[in-house]
Amino acid sequence: MTPDGIAVVYADDALVVVDKPAGLLAVPGRGADKADCVVSRLQRHMGPVYVVHRLDMDTSGLMVLARTPAAQRALSIAFAERRIEKRYIAVVAGVPLPPATADGWCDIRLPLIVDWPRRPRSKVDFRHGKPSHTRWRVLGHERRGTVWATRLALEPITGRSHQLRVHLAATGHTILGDPLYAAPPLRAAAPRLLLHAARLAFPHPASGAWFVQACLPPF
Repeated sequence: MTPDGIAVVYADDALVVVDKPAGLLAVPGRGADKADCVVSRLQRHMGPVYVVHRLDMDTSGLMVLARTPAAQRALSIAFAERRIEKRYIAVVAGVPLPPATADGWCDIRLPLIVDWPRRPRSKVDFRHGKPSHTRWRVLGHERRGTVWATRLALEPITGRSHQLRVHLAATGHTILGDPLYAAPPLRAAAPRLLLHAARLAFPHPASGAWFVQACLPPF
């Protein structure tokens, strides 16, 4: 099922999981020109849906929405209590050198805060920022035009605004195609932000059973 260009990956009476395309808002913004979004398109075809979390407009991938207020409450609590497993795939500039770890996963722990004068950007701020934690693992290396790049698996342990994008840029490995944080050559190295929400796992709001959905990136 693909209502108005949005691929529905899974749907039941409690929730719907979609593969959001890059370039589309998750929820309505301010003004009539920002009314088109995942929520409005789904509501035209599926009736009421309730927001649980969001993806940046430039990010593609899995997004879950509730279909009842009760499911929304249950899913919102699961997100707040960090009982949601999220994994992203990104292609970043350069070749990150992970420390020797048993499982290959590494950590970025840099405090983040919204950069109010330059909204919607966020920034690292060691004095006022909120604790933020990202895990990453190298999946492979590739060439993007003249740019050497690395494909990463990412797991945001916390959920700050633009966390993955800012953490990677702060470590010197900006996500390719990022219109906010990449220098012009790295922005031009990809036709879009190369960041995709590839996996979601959480307790189903109706049954409580562990529920997993996955979706390969289109890049």
